[in-house]
Amino acid sequence: MEHYYKAIDLLKGMIARPSFSREESAVADFLQENWRKEGHKVFRKGNNLWIIAPDFDFAKPTLLLNSHIDTVKPASGWTKDPFNPEETEEDRLYGLGSNDAGASVISLYEAFCLLTETEQPYNLIFLASCEEEISGKNGIESALSKLPPIAFAVVGEPTGMRPAVAEKGLMVLDCVAIGKAGHAARDEGINAITLAMKDIEWFSTYRFPKESDFLGPVKMSVTIIHAGTQHNVVPDKCEFTVDIRSNEFYTNEELFKLIQEQVSCQIKARSFRLGSSRTELEHPFVRRALMMGKEPFGSPTLSDQALMRFPSVKIGPGDSARSHSADEYIQGMEIREAIDLYVRLLNGLRI
Repeated sequence: MEHYYKAIDLLKGMIARPSFSREESAVADFLQENWRKEGHKVFRKGNNLWIIAPDFDFAKPTLLLNSHIDTVKPASGWTKDPFNPEETEEDRLYGLGSNDAGASVISLYEAFCLLTETEQPYNLIFLASCEEEISGKNGIESALSKLPPIAFAVVGEPTGMRPAVAEKGLMVLDCVAIGKAGHAARDEGINAITLAMKDIEWFSTYRFPKESDFLGPVKMSVTIIHAGTQHNVVPDKCEFTVDIRSNEFYTNEELFKLIQEQVSCQIKARSFRLGSSRTELEHPFVRRALMMGKEPFGSPTLSDQALMRFPSVKIGPGDSARSHSADEYIQGMEIREAIDLYVRLLNGLRI
C-alpha cells in the first residue's frame, strides 16, 4: 500500500500543475525533483523525462515503460476545479489528466521501482513524455533518439488494463478541387464544388480490400469543407479535409499513392509519421496477459504507439470514455490494480 499512497500523492501534484501540450514545464519540473529525491538519475530533453534502471547491460533486450504528462485543455461543463485534485468517498480522484494519462504515469513509475528491486532478464527504462495529445515532434519522438534500441514497449493509456495489441494510424489529407469562376445566373464556369462532390463521394464509400481482425477496415471521413465567396459566383476552388485511420496492412505512404490514383482533386498529406501498429498474439507479453484473463483488442484512438518502430502494447488504468471529458476522474482501485498487474505482467518476462 505504500507504493499506492506515494503514487496518489504524485498524481495530486500533477493535477495541481497545468500541463497542456507544449506547456508541460511545471509538471516536468515537479516530477524530476520528486524522482531525484527518491535517488534516481533523471534524464531530460525538453519536457521529456526518463530513468534507466541500474546495471544496464547491452547484452540484454531493453523494455520501455512509457506514458505522457501533457493534457488537453479542460472541456466545457466542468463542475469542479480541474486543477484541484479532489478525492471522494466513492474512491474517485477528480482532476484534469487524472485518467488520461496521469494514472498511467504514476502506476508505471511505481511498477518500475518495484521491478528494479530484483534483477530482470531485460534492461528497463521508464519514460514520461510530453506533447502526446498533439503528436508533437518535441515529444516521444525526440526522446527515443536519445535511448538505446528498444525491443518492446508498454504504453500507458486508459484501457481498463486490457491490452491493445493493435492501434489505428492517422493521416490527414488537405484536398483542393479546381474549377473556373463564372456568373451563377449564366451557363458559365466550372463549379469546383461539383467536382469535389465526386471525390467526396469516393472517400465516403470506398473500402480498401485488406481489413484487420482487430482494427477493421481503413476508415476515411471528410470532416471540413470550404468553398465559394458569394451566392452569385460559381466557385473556382473547393477545399476539403479528410481524416484517414489506417490499419496495419497499409502504410500511410501506400494509402496516399492508392488514393492519388483514384481521385481528381489535388491532395497533400500533412504527415506520414503516425502509422498503425500491431503486436502478434504470440509475443511473450501478450501470451502472459492472455494467461491472466486479459482479452486483447484493437484501439481506434491514437497514442505515442504511432511513433514507435518496435513492438508495443497499450495498456493502462482508467476508461478511455472519461478522457477529454468534464469532471475527469480515476478510481483508487484502478491504480492499485494497475501497479499490481504491471508487475505481474513484467516480472521475469523474457522478450
